[in-house]
Amino acid sequence: MVASSPPRQPLHLLVIAASEADVARLLPILAKADKIQRIDTADDLRAALADQPWDAALYLPADAALPLQATLRQIEEAGIDLPLILVAGPGEESALQRAMKAGARDAIDADRLERLLPAIEREVLEARHRADHRAALEMLNESQARFDALASNLPGMLFHLRRDAEGEYRFLFVSEGCQKLFGFKQQHLLASAGKLFDAFDGERRKSLENALRESAARGALLNWEGCTRGRTRQKWINLRSTPYRFDSGVVEWRGMATNITESKESEAELRESRQQLAELSTHLEAAKEEERERISRDIHDELGSILVFLKIEAAQLAAKLPPDAMRLREKAHSIETLLDQAMSTASRVARELRPGILKEFGLPAAIECQAEDFTQRFGIACRVQCDEDAIEPEPDTSLALFRIAQEALTNVAKHAHASLVVMRLRRERGNILLEIRDNGRGISEVDMQKPKSFGLRGIRERVLSLAGEFSIGPAEHGGTHIVLRVPETAGVEPPGEEELQRNLF
Repeated sequence: MVASSPPRQPLHLLVIAASEADVARLLPILAKADKIQRIDTADDLRAALADQPWDAALYLPADAALPLQATLRQIEEAGIDLPLILVAGPGEESALQRAMKAGARDAIDADRLERLLPAIEREVLEARHRADHRAALEMLNESQARFDALASNLPGMLFHLRRDAEGEYRFLFVSEGCQKLFGFKQQHLLASAGKLFDAFDGERRKSLENALRESAARGALLNWEGCTRGRTRQKWINLRSTPYRFDSGVVEWRGMATNITESKESEAELRESRQQLAELSTHLEAAKEEERERISRDIHDELGSILVFLKIEAAQLAAKLPPDAMRLREKAHSIETLLDQAMSTASRVARELRPGILKEFGLPAAIECQAEDFTQRFGIACRVQCDEDAIEPEPDTSLALFRIAQEALTNVAKHAHASLVVMRLRRERGNILLEIRDNGRGISEVDMQKPKSFGLRGIRERVLSLAGEFSIGPAEHGGTHIVLRVPETAGVEPPGEEELQRNLF
């Protein structure tokens, strides 16, 4: 397939000549020109230059009323890149030399007019190239101005950092933001990249060097944070860039350095606030447990004793009734039944408030007892699986796990519409794992994000206070699946995979 040639551009020529006869001699040569206009005065030249763009001007000095110097000066004052070609006759060599010195693009001997059209086409092409170059340069300057304005208004420093094959660093570009960020001018950082590393202390400097080395080796994103030196307020700096590696071993980063001090301070304040809230929550939970223990003790010791005494008194009263007082005997029996129910309820409430079985027999027995109470109270089957009988975490951990199981069962009774709940308690790599499943209607993301889901929020807070993990979601065959994992011993990090492998071998 033959490539199509670019479309021909129109050719407009301006001829400075004394008469039409002089122009007529050139017409056979200039047959390709789309427009030819003759002028012979300064006013005509000025009007012609303002009228439309011209591609080239021909100057015929013979009897010309407009001097060459004036013609060139007028074209220059118009601000137009219009190439002028002098067509001189024999014996006008000095005129040709003066024309070239004055600024004419070319000079053609009148006896060799075959050179005129190629000269015109060459000068027109060069003029168009110059126009394209000026347009490209203007666009480049405009783009540079926009970039400089953008870079100067960014809250940080743009940089172009190079590491050569020998491992030496050099900045090829830094924006004005380096003054605010590091306290020294652009030229100082361009002169020595070491100033960047000197802005950080020994440990952070080593961390930055390692981050750059790793980014260069792996081609990974450089996303490094460090705190600058400073006697007063230090700054947190973030360097972020994607590396580009050349075949020669040179690596370059084009990215941005930003001041993240405010966000770091906000993070620290947020962490401190969360820590205070966690401490407050722990304190409140401890206070609640103390109050529960007191109420449980009062119910068991005082209310329980009163109910037992009432039961004995009711039994003695029923025994003294005459044989024929059937209605009174039925009433006495009803009172005894109600007292039995009250004693059972008081016992259950006391166990829920502070399960004594948790202290005496441990967590598995306490959860099994809770499951039995749940089944009797709500009529929902609840099964407990414990892989080991000797699971005895610390008292605070045991109490927290018991409360979590208690809250989970309460949620099932309120929302799940389930007929079966299964709880499993086991050890797993230094952790205690508690799983709770039900066959109810399940739970959705919307349910978990409700602002008043205090039950789930309480479970999550308890697990976090134990440095554990918590997850909740739909079960495989419908219903809800809760999984929580807490360290068996508080403050002791469970062994990792590598440590477990070493212990095995």
